[in-house]
Amino acid sequence: MATEPMRLYDTAAREIVAFEPGPIVTMYTCGITPYDATHLGHATVYLTYDVLQRRLRDRGHETRCVRNITDVDDSILAKAKELDVHYLDLAAAEIARFHNDMDALEMLPAWSEPRATSAIADIRGFIGMVLDGGFAYVAEGGGVYFDVTKYDKFGSISGYDEEQMLALAAEHGGFPDDPKKRNPLDFILWQPSAEGEPEWESLWGPGRPGWHTECSALAMRELDTTIDLHGGGSDLIFPHHECEAAQSEAATGKPLVRHWMHQAMVRMDGEKMSKSLGNLVFVSELRKEHDTRAIRLGVVAHHYRHAWEWNEQIMPEADARLAAWVAAGRGDGALAQVRDALDNDLDTPAAVAAIDASVAAGAGVSEAAALLGVDTLRPVEVGEANSSAA
Repeated sequence: MATEPMRLYDTAAREIVAFEPGPIVTMYTCGITPYDATHLGHATVYLTYDVLQRRLRDRGHETRCVRNITDVDDSILAKAKELDVHYLDLAAAEIARFHNDMDALEMLPAWSEPRATSAIADIRGFIGMVLDGGFAYVAEGGGVYFDVTKYDKFGSISGYDEEQMLALAAEHGGFPDDPKKRNPLDFILWQPSAEGEPEWESLWGPGRPGWHTECSALAMRELDTTIDLHGGGSDLIFPHHECEAAQSEAATGKPLVRHWMHQAMVRMDGEKMSKSLGNLVFVSELRKEHDTRAIRLGVVAHHYRHAWEWNEQIMPEADARLAAWVAAGRGDGALAQVRDALDNDLDTPAAVAAIDASVAAGAGVSEAAALLGVDTLRPVEVGEANSSAA
């Protein structure tokens, strides 16, 4: 074990703090809703937690990272209806594409990758706990809502005021104007299914789980009541993670998470890269022209806490960097500097710069590069995925 603790920015604390888990580090990162291909925004999120795990393992920890799959929610049901396919068939196809991209990027495999539809019994039991604690109510028609006025810490993860929370709730499907709610910021735990949508029986009538409820139930089932670190994109801070934290503590009386860590957005054309806007760069397309290790380098050259803009120079620069690192050969040049950089709020740009300097000085860098998930001991393969990525 390293003697000095790793330091990471904690979203809830709003500062860089020591991250001091035990020998086994429990982590939960919000996974995909499988209704379209993996874009660079997705890859950036999962690469961040991949590098974090590599450094934690290098420090002597075992990591158990759970990455869920949201295989039932509004977006996947709408896409399946548009395509006239069963929502689980759509999910299966997109999960396979996602795994293909993650494998190509040489991501560490998730310790567990549970689907929301695997946890319906757990979700119903979890909602029962929230209701029993007096933090939720059953509305007319069978919807179960969390009552934010009963939880005085609501807003503490994000630090947003009520006006900001209302705007974000409206933007992310929180429906503040829902007449069945007691308060505009109340959120759904169990919702009646619309005609043609999947539904499961419950004490409150047939329906399906709310988005936030799935992750709380899965994190607790797969890991523990309280986990070391919860990750995801910064767009999930509110409402998703705020609601997760509130309902989980309401159910168990204990905090869900010790440390909140969020990846900033990747932007394109001045807006965050997202499926809804269509401003996407797909990993499968990049793989046709670039060694996947270069895709990694194009991402980790940016710090996880700072939003960055995709441009056409990123991949040529990453290609050149990969070629130089591979040519440098075997060695432990820059290893100490890379470890220090990653321990300093996962400063991957500083780590990349240290390896560049070591390469320029004529040293081999294979061990340092491996901490970033880049194997420099095999030749560069341009367009190595031409057949599998198509």
